[in-house]
Amino acid sequence: MKLNKLVLKFVMTRIEKLMLVMLLVVIGLIKLGSFCYDFGYRVFTEGPVEEKPGTDVTVDVTGDLSEYQIGKLLKKEGLIRDANLFYVQLRMSAYHGKLKTGTYTLNTSMTAKDMMVVMA
Repeated sequence: MKLNKLVLKFVMTRIEKLMLVMLLVVIGLIKLGSFCYDFGYRVFTEGPVEEKPGTDVTVDVTGDLSEYQIGKLLKKEGLIRDANLFYVQLRMSAYHGKLKTGTYTLNTSMTAKDMMVVMA
């Protein structure tokens, strides 16, 4: 009788642990799905950092900067909210690989696409 209780307790403990792990996996998948959906939605709907008239910012795009580094530069200057988002938007746009070096005056009321048009 004592052995049966011990085995039952052991089995129940393993089942409880398995259920806990499964619950954590489900919660993690929900969080991941929510993050991916939000990011994907923002790729197509992200607005400017500020409303018009905004603030003019001068940026210098040099030839040694990759497209991702340009995104990081724009974020550092306060022109965009997310460098990763800018990079994905650029990769999916007609301006991928077409940004030119130079000094640009961009505005915080411009969208990422507006900035790409200026720099292409």
